[in-house]
Amino acid sequence: MENNNNKQPNKNKDDNDGSKRGRSELANNRKSLRTRDTGQLAGRSLEELRVKYNDKIDSNINSPSPGSRSGNVSRQGSVFVDLGQFLDFDDLLPLIGEFGWFQKLLFLFMIPFSFIAAFVYLGQIFMTLAPHNYYCFVPELALIDNETERMELSIPREKDGSYSHCSMYDANYTAIHFALNRSIYLNMSWPTIRCQNGYVFDPVEMPFRTATMEFGWVCDRDYFATLAQMLFFLGSILGGLGYGRLADLCGRITALVSSCFLALVGSLFTSLASNFVAFAATRLLVGASYDTCFTMIYILVLEYVGPKYRTFVANMSLAIFYAPFTMLMPWLALSTYNWRTFSALCSIPISLSLLSFWLLPESARWLVSVGQIDNAVDLLKRVARRNNKTVAPSVFDHFRFSCQQFYKEELQGRHFGICSIFKKPRMARYMVLMILIWMAISLVYDGHVRAASVLDMHNVFVFFSIACATELPGNILVILTLDRFGRRWCAFVFTCLSGIFSLVAAGTKSSKHMLGAALAGRFFANICYNIVLQWAAEVLPTVVRAQGVSFIHTMGYVAMMMSPPVVYLSSVSTSLMLLTLGILGLLGGILALFLPETLFHDLPQTLSDGADFGREQRIWHGPCCGPGSKRVKRPQRLWHQGSSLRTISRDEFRSTKMHRVARTRVAPRKTQISSQDTVAAEKMIQTYTFEHGKK
Repeated sequence: MENNNNKQPNKNKDDNDGSKRGRSELANNRKSLRTRDTGQLAGRSLEELRVKYNDKIDSNINSPSPGSRSGNVSRQGSVFVDLGQFLDFDDLLPLIGEFGWFQKLLFLFMIPFSFIAAFVYLGQIFMTLAPHNYYCFVPELALIDNETERMELSIPREKDGSYSHCSMYDANYTAIHFALNRSIYLNMSWPTIRCQNGYVFDPVEMPFRTATMEFGWVCDRDYFATLAQMLFFLGSILGGLGYGRLADLCGRITALVSSCFLALVGSLFTSLASNFVAFAATRLLVGASYDTCFTMIYILVLEYVGPKYRTFVANMSLAIFYAPFTMLMPWLALSTYNWRTFSALCSIPISLSLLSFWLLPESARWLVSVGQIDNAVDLLKRVARRNNKTVAPSVFDHFRFSCQQFYKEELQGRHFGICSIFKKPRMARYMVLMILIWMAISLVYDGHVRAASVLDMHNVFVFFSIACATELPGNILVILTLDRFGRRWCAFVFTCLSGIFSLVAAGTKSSKHMLGAALAGRFFANICYNIVLQWAAEVLPTVVRAQGVSFIHTMGYVAMMMSPPVVYLSSVSTSLMLLTLGILGLLGGILALFLPETLFHDLPQTLSDGADFGREQRIWHGPCCGPGSKRVKRPQRLWHQGSSLRTISRDEFRSTKMHRVARTRVAPRKTQISSQDTVAAEKMIQTYTFEHGKK
């Protein structure tokens, strides 16, 4: 950049010395960056390493001076400020390797945590499976070998001719046991009572002994399993809030390891539970670890992966790691024959995950956010060495300087909370819609996952595996369609299709057709579940994105608490359960049309941006065809996918376009000076505080 010849007289010697040191430091950095290295820096100029901050908050920015280069110097008042001085985290990733050996090893580390997530989420479903065929146990008749004779002597029949599940005759079974001719005791007019000594379950239908079978959670106690699953999601809400705070204070690895340890303790004590209270308490502990035990490693990997690989890594990790483990889970349960053994054995991989405290690197972004910039730089140097990349030391010095100047001011200038979203009517409407849509889709998704355990009671393990297999093509379809047809229409179409197929399944009398339609509903539920959270992260402005998405995510857990009662409706009517899921799917799809499209649009950065976002869009707006299909021509700027220097929050990981617009602090009106002098003297970027209405 050409220096401005007009020099501002310094007021004192200290300011003059500071300005000279700043100019010397910047000159040395630029000289080093222009040097052609034999490694990855060959052919790269300083312009490729700069982050362009576009200050679009003020509408009265004057054009740059005739002597300055366009795009590098912006004029605010009478002062020219260089906007290209800060090296972004995502600018550094191409230099140290976007998806080298370091990132590939991290990617493979997701395998054990994918198993943990599958076990924590799906394990309780198999522990509380309720068999379809059972009847009252009568100990006095246990020595009778003929099961049909035992049932004729003790079990009344229902109106349809089937044996009762929950009733038995009130008779003298001791006399029946010692009778030489038991047929004289066959009397269907005897009074009936509820089961007194437990139940007899069909081992052919259910070879896996569940907690429901052991504790007798059937008949008038069949809601116990549903209540235990609701407590699991209550733990998920509490754990999500607690671990989110812990991750910000103590780091990603600490939150990851502690959540896995909680899952380990909860699973081991689950295998020792002797009653419902103990079982429910241990499942509450396991629920508190749910989501965090996988989300943290998920975020960690995406933080080190380059922007152009994040969509692939984010979806393929779920497709090739998580989905196969969900398909494998019913067969692991079946191979152990008992829910206690299943819970204890599946704790072994969780115990191995505790070693990640010494094996996995901490998040470099988090280290920067807490002021440990030197540790972050050392970690990034190690990444470069592992990826066989050669990076000049001046680049890391430039990055360290950027972190010190930018991040400190950004964090100190942030005064926004969840309530800030509701101060603008349009943003408040978007927030309410996203909460309702996410709650509906979360309930539909989790309802379909749990419905697989009750739709085909004769082949529950086979059908459950087939239903989980729909995760793989669903994740691939998201990759193929989301960036082509947009979030809005994809969410509308796929969510409505899930609802339509659920309604078709509810109205179908043929069991085969019902299972096929229910599988189709599950397939589309997988897709829309992956779309909406990313969409929410893109609609909300940057300054409230983390808190807003976290709140939406928590409300999804609140909705998931209601999915066990919805599945419980299958005890009354399977069609009623599917009808509920279908109506919720249609409702969520229709509401999606009232949110703005984010594909090919500048995402909102400030509260004011959020209040205007989507104002020009109409309900028929589409990014691929029709109105809205043409990209708006805007001034060229260097966008960086990901969160840049901003730490990726635990709920921002699905967003593929997160940009920031930095606010440049301007010195009081002085004589015109060069951009280098301004940066050397000020070296300040501060987040604009909208709540107080001042700079």
